[in-house]
Amino acid sequence: MPTVTSLSRSVPVRAWCVLAAAVLVLLSGCQSDPPARATPGGTERTPSASAPAATSAPSSGGATPATTGAVPLARSVPVRLRIAAIGVDTPVMSLGLNSDGTVTVPPIEAHSPAGWYSGSPTPGVTGPSVILGHVTVGQYGDGVFRHLSKLAAGDRIEIGLKDGATAAFIVDSVQTVAKARFPTDRVYGNVDHPALRLITCGGSRITGSGYQDNVIVYASLSSGAGT
Repeated sequence: MPTVTSLSRSVPVRAWCVLAAAVLVLLSGCQSDPPARATPGGTERTPSASAPAATSAPSSGGATPATTGAVPLARSVPVRLRIAAIGVDTPVMSLGLNSDGTVTVPPIEAHSPAGWYSGSPTPGVTGPSVILGHVTVGQYGDGVFRHLSKLAAGDRIEIGLKDGATAAFIVDSVQTVAKARFPTDRVYGNVDHPALRLITCGGSRITGSGYQDNVIVYASLSSGAGT
């Protein structure tokens, strides 16, 4: 898969969905029992190199924009994510593609940040901007998106941008869906407004297999963004 540096609403949904399968590799970091490797101090857990590919099968609980009329922002990469409702205040790192087409992942370590997939639009630009994070980080406990499923429609998400602006989003809906039925088109498909998708693992956790579901937050840019 060729490296893609940016996408917008002009990119066909099918092409975006192909990239979506690679993006979801990040979620392998949510596994409860990743492969082990020997270290001088004993055994260290490291994230798996791959995860089950997402399918394009739709599921219920998609997004209906709660806000309209917001003016898109200029393109600027995200540097900070704040979600007061669940106590999130974290740096945001950029995630690109490895040579094998998989997405690089935030480190499995204490205070690991959220990661913005640089192949998606920047927050506030027309299209679905994608930010992913771990629900757990191995021996370090809770991940930055541990309580993502507790968000509700109307909650506010703020993303600080490199140019100094703040992209403010309002949650439209929250969905928990089996990984085998990941709604690729709904999450990554083209939209006519600035949108945000926050994604992590969720549901039950099976030893050796990890979390069985994904938690997806759908949000839309609010009219007060950029101020």
